[in-house]
Amino acid sequence: MTENTILKNLFSALQNEMSAKSGLSDVVNHPTDKGDNTESNWIDWFNQYLPKRYRAAKVTVIDCEGNISDQIDIAIYDGQYSYLAFNENGILYIPAESVYAVFEIKQNLNKDHMEYAGKKAESVRILKRTSAEIPYAGGVYPPKAPKRILAGILTTRTDWKQPFGNAFKKRFMEYNENQRIDCGCVLSNGAFFYNYETNELSTSGGDESLVSFFLQLLILLQGMGTVPAIDLKEYMKALTVKKEIVDGKAKGL
Repeated sequence: MTENTILKNLFSALQNEMSAKSGLSDVVNHPTDKGDNTESNWIDWFNQYLPKRYRAAKVTVIDCEGNISDQIDIAIYDGQYSYLAFNENGILYIPAESVYAVFEIKQNLNKDHMEYAGKKAESVRILKRTSAEIPYAGGVYPPKAPKRILAGILTTRTDWKQPFGNAFKKRFMEYNENQRIDCGCVLSNGAFFYNYETNELSTSGGDESLVSFFLQLLILLQGMGTVPAIDLKEYMKALTVKKEIVDGKAKGL
């Protein structure tokens, strides 16, 4: 058995595992329960297989000015430097600076769901993201410009007879810059990635949908590097902090 065959078999096993998990949602009749179950499967899978520096969760994204996004089915965010993460009544709020990617989860891929996913992505991308200097032994690294947040859609199947045909391709031309969907996975039909710089669409077959999606996502995440350090001073502005000059002699200090 060649090394390539071994690797392909491992990828096939990984594909089969996620496909089996996604099938659990088909036995749930209630639409909300089915959606929640599918989201949970994807979240568990991301947290199992992504490097530990990343976390995946259903979130609402906030910024230092108090603006918030729509609720996001799955955000992949920084698991090491997300200093600010609040769980309020079961809703997880994370700072915009921590977000690498956002995904919308639907049962079917179609025009309306792609449009909806784009609007969800826009609600995150328009938020303000800060960046702070990072001191080190030799000096200070300047603030790092935040990278563009990735966006995608994850479904079990598609409503289009041609999964990635002209009707599907047309959707990419209708997004504004903040709504752009970069990638997605249709478990039964394949994965897709769209390069807006070259207008190039890459797709895989259904038998490799998950593995293709996962590997390409890792490549995109690697290219983003690490999220910038949060400028906590900007978040402090939301607090009422009193400052005063203290006379050391008068206070007996």
